Amino acid sequence: MSQTIEVQIRDEMIRLGQLLKLANVVEDGATARQVIENGEVKVNGQVETRRGTQIRPGMVASFAGQRMTPVNTGSSR
Repeated sequence: MSQTIEVQIRDEMIRLGQLLKLANVVEDGATARQVIENGEVKVNGQVETRRGTQIRPGMVASFAGQRMTPVNTGSSR
């Protein structure tokens, strides 16, 4: 099984499309939208077709053999 990419976030969640971009598994937002709408992305093992789905730490998204999860670094206040 591949290693899980940890994506650092400051908030309590990140939208699925943003997670794919920040993990560098897609080139841009348009590509993220396309692969999500095509049913190529899973969240916690279930196909997810909404790019605005909120992903929280502990949840795992997967696409093209890559696994990624957000990690909350806390606020920078």
